[in-house]
Amino acid sequence: MPQDEIGTAVSVLNDMGIPQNFGWSRHPHFFYDPALVWAPRRRISESDRYIVFNPTHIVIFEIRDDGYLGHMGITVVSVKDKKRSTQTFQTLLPLGSYEMPPGSQSGALQYRRNKAILDFVLMESGARIIKVDVPEFGRHRSLRGQLVLSEPALAESLVCNLPWRNEGNAFRYSRCSPWFTVEGVIQFLGTEIIFTNGNAWGIFDWSRGVRPRSDIRYWAASCGFDCGRLVGFSVGHSSIDSSAGTENAFFVDGRLHKLDQVTFHIPPTDWLSPWRFTSNDNRLEMVFTPQQERIDRRRMFFHSLTRRQVCGSFSGRVILDDGDTLDFHNITGFAERSKTRF
Repeated sequence: MPQDEIGTAVSVLNDMGIPQNFGWSRHPHFFYDPALVWAPRRRISESDRYIVFNPTHIVIFEIRDDGYLGHMGITVVSVKDKKRSTQTFQTLLPLGSYEMPPGSQSGALQYRRNKAILDFVLMESGARIIKVDVPEFGRHRSLRGQLVLSEPALAESLVCNLPWRNEGNAFRYSRCSPWFTVEGVIQFLGTEIIFTNGNAWGIFDWSRGVRPRSDIRYWAASCGFDCGRLVGFSVGHSSIDSSAGTENAFFVDGRLHKLDQVTFHIPPTDWLSPWRFTSNDNRLEMVFTPQQERIDRRRMFFHSLTRRQVCGSFSGRVILDDGDTLDFHNITGFAERSKTRF
């Protein structure tokens, strides 16, 4: 399927606030100004999410404003013990009060509530810093620490500006960067979760746009070191219109290799059984071995979000843009299905 690659600076919206310039890019060439959006503020959706992991733990940080309902959430998954802990702070009708930056390359995002602190800071060097301090995480426990996420040289991201099917002028402007190395320490449950360069990785998942009234999104991402190379990917599908570009790509040492449609072959009765992923252009064939499952539910009045997430490892084979074949083994990652309704 033809895909429209954007290689120059363009605006997500025209002067009337109508979305335009649909396609995908290797860099954030798109300009987005939420003040130009035609829709009421309650229809605008903004999300910043970081997933970081080492051989023993996966930690997920998220700040999200869906207009009617916002939240800050942190999840700690112990891979070895198959245990998980989650803390979520919800805000009714945030309507932009989180002051989330309109772009993914500048600005800082700060969350403060009930003595809980979560900061996402972007440095001039391109490094990203996560600072967290939650005095009461779950049952009178605390979680605090600081992580530094560094990007490889000449790194590329999967950046998409796409419309929703049958949803008028709704759109999603998104970026995924599955190639960070991570350093730092998270103190939790009286122990230290240590992230060291070469043994810890991170994924950045970012989006802005006008949301649909309902959606089901499947997404999988992974990042890790294998055979001397930094390997990662981001694949997914939803009710988004992907005729101008899919949200699927593989990354090697930070460089993007574009994929077409990717199919999730999910076991119908047991999500902890192995999954398969294939692409319609026969460039991707991989197996996902789940290790642990978590379900996250949020509901308030007429807003609901259910996210079913499975953590594990990926192995398989991908044909790169230059025709070379890359075999990869046991790369840590996750797959999820998110259902939203407003």
